[in-house]
Amino acid sequence: MSEFENKTSTDGFTCKAWRGERMNLLGFDVAHPEPDLVGFSIEVKSPRTRDFTPLRNRIAFSYPQGAAVEVTGDRQFSSIDAPFQKFRWVHFPAQPVDGTYTYRVTKQHMPADDQLVAGTQLTVDIESRAVTYDGLVDVGFTRNFASSQAYREQFENSTDVIPPEGIDGLKFEKSTLKNDRGESVYSWLGFEAHDLLFDFLERAHADAGLTLDVMAYDLNERDVVAAIKSFGPRLRAIVDDSSGSDNPHRAPDSAETRSADRFAAAGAQVKRTHFHNLQHNKVFITRRDGEPESVLCGSTNFTYRGLYIQANNMLVFRSAGVARTFGAMFDLAFDNPGKLRDDDFAKPWHAVHSDGKPTIQLCFSPHRETDLSLNPIRAAVDQATSSVLYSVAFLSQMTKGPTVEAFRRLMDRPIFSYGTVDKRGNLELRKPDGSVGLVDFAFLAKKAPEPFKSEWSGGKGRNVHHKFVVTDFSLPTAKVFTGSSNFSPSGEASNGDHLLMIEDQKVATAYAIEAVRVFDHLQFRNRMRAAFGSNARRLATATTPRVITLQKPTAISGADGAWFDRFYDPQKQALRDRVLFST
Repeated sequence: MSEFENKTSTDGFTCKAWRGERMNLLGFDVAHPEPDLVGFSIEVKSPRTRDFTPLRNRIAFSYPQGAAVEVTGDRQFSSIDAPFQKFRWVHFPAQPVDGTYTYRVTKQHMPADDQLVAGTQLTVDIESRAVTYDGLVDVGFTRNFASSQAYREQFENSTDVIPPEGIDGLKFEKSTLKNDRGESVYSWLGFEAHDLLFDFLERAHADAGLTLDVMAYDLNERDVVAAIKSFGPRLRAIVDDSSGSDNPHRAPDSAETRSADRFAAAGAQVKRTHFHNLQHNKVFITRRDGEPESVLCGSTNFTYRGLYIQANNMLVFRSAGVARTFGAMFDLAFDNPGKLRDDDFAKPWHAVHSDGKPTIQLCFSPHRETDLSLNPIRAAVDQATSSVLYSVAFLSQMTKGPTVEAFRRLMDRPIFSYGTVDKRGNLELRKPDGSVGLVDFAFLAKKAPEPFKSEWSGGKGRNVHHKFVVTDFSLPTAKVFTGSSNFSPSGEASNGDHLLMIEDQKVATAYAIEAVRVFDHLQFRNRMRAAFGSNARRLATATTPRVITLQKPTAISGADGAWFDRFYDPQKQALRDRVLFST
């Protein structure tokens, strides 16, 4: 068993476990599926527990008393009785802890109607740790589940957790809502990214020998602003002052202006800039006696939407080498942001080496030669031999450049790929077979096929804000590209941004599982829309969608094909999905 994967097989049945960030992915394979195979039950024994507990499904084979009576949309059907009809599953421990998670996976068969018989059973372990690499980096993701059955189940679709449109975030009274485990709605929605951010600020504030440098773009989460302000004279801040219609940060009454004023009033040194378009970094740097010690970076804006609604990622480096590199960028920007683009510092990639840990490579914009930062992404996508997984918020707005060109070529290549792209009003979902589907986040707020219940749309604005690409995560050549950069030529030429390249399988696996999680979350919405049919008039007038159930064997249901047929069709990427995550 490695630090991030483990596999076991018997009698043509395989199960592989992959370690993610506060989540694990299980991949299954069956060499020759029997006609009566109806899925896989999963049981888990968590650290500090003695017994296995079955994971639960939201759907079952049938609802004798009717779906409206028997189902609530919650995960209430044991997978022993209602097995998962997928060849992989992402497990979210309700309260993740460090230690060994043991999974027991069983093939389930239905030789006669409503009669389940357990088949081959496998047990596989995977080690989970809160920190990705001790002494180097910890990766965290937001949950992106405000629009979900889980949020409806735990927080009853509460819309009072973020400021309504036009309401001042700095004056917004935050919700006191908690779930049954006593977990704050903000901790739940913000997930590990929330914990990384507030832990970083609290630890730095508690150490009087540390100073804090901040680079902020959108800035309106009142607790984050208050925590930054509390550093007083120990703080230097660079806050965006761009004036576009989407980001009027320069306005006297903007949250960014008023936050900057609060910092200055507390004794901080504050600069406002937009470089040549945007100050788009989201960065904290701690220093001791002027020497950088640690850095927080990534795609997550310090806002209600960034932390609690959007899919975002964050990295915390406890590496003096990485911190020094970010510190050099900050010093140049603080001194004269207009000169950074032509400074020698902005012209190369910077490599930070650590004994026994992956090398971290960093590139900072704005810079004149945008191919400097984007060509490595293009090369990695073009040269991938196994998989490309990505979530890039503004990719649909690009018309040219190395990144978008590589993704266009990817659609025609016979390798496995999943991707999500955020668009205004819609999400463009690139499916495994290369087709494109449009997903309306508000759809499940209006109609939901049984047994699913209506959801909150998450409010107005973007729901996916990630900027990352993972290539060949399952191979030693795995690479991750991430940061605040939108991967666009215009952004690299004009915005203050950071881009990281990490060549490491453990980090790549964490991002790969996140890519799959976000894709599946959105593809679910696409399938819910399909449950109403493709006819637009019917979609607009339908009130009762069809009931969704697990599929019985064809000998019982009379259906045209088994539920697993597409996973064995060489013309479909579902086959590549099955093979990739189980081998």
